[in-house]
Amino acid sequence: MSTPVADTTSHTVTSGATTYSVQPLERDQFTVLNAGVPVGRIVYTFGAANGVPEGEGISEEELTAIAEAWFAALDG
Repeated sequence: MSTPVADTTSHTVTSGATTYSVQPLERDQFTVLNAGVPVGRIVYTFGAANGVPEGEGISEEELTAIAEAWFAALDG
């Protein structure tokens, strides 16, 4: 797995060959979409970024890496 790269301007995170869209749900909670289909949520809580997959489209490990990249980009 490659290190995900977040682009807060375009609301995307690229991981490997896939670019995911990131849409806000609440202050520290976002939904992650692949080609318009939700694959999971990313949440920042208690000082940690977490990924919660919805279905089999993405692993928890990859979604958490996307969460870490996204929240780091927001802080930067």
